Amino acid sequence: MKFLIEIEVMPRKELLDPQGKAVTNGLHNIGFTSIENVRVGKCITYETTAISEQEAIQQAEDAAKKVLANLVMESFSISVKAL
Repeated sequence: MKFLIEIEVMPRKELLDPQGKAVTNGLHNIGFTSIENVRVGKCITYETTAISEQEAIQQAEDAAKKVLANLVMESFSISVKAL
């Protein structure tokens, strides 16, 4: 089966996010003063072939843990959709 995988990687909530702070400040500078606590992360999507959804999820977890996320500073979530 083919699956579409989406992995969202975000800085851990307990850590500072300087990129998010810069975006917050930039938004405030152009008039979006009600926006607060911006966090900036990354979204990785890919298509894969796997025997089952569970296998596709396991593959995504392994990729996230080994390559896509720095587990010391980032957390990740995975969503899977059958194609």
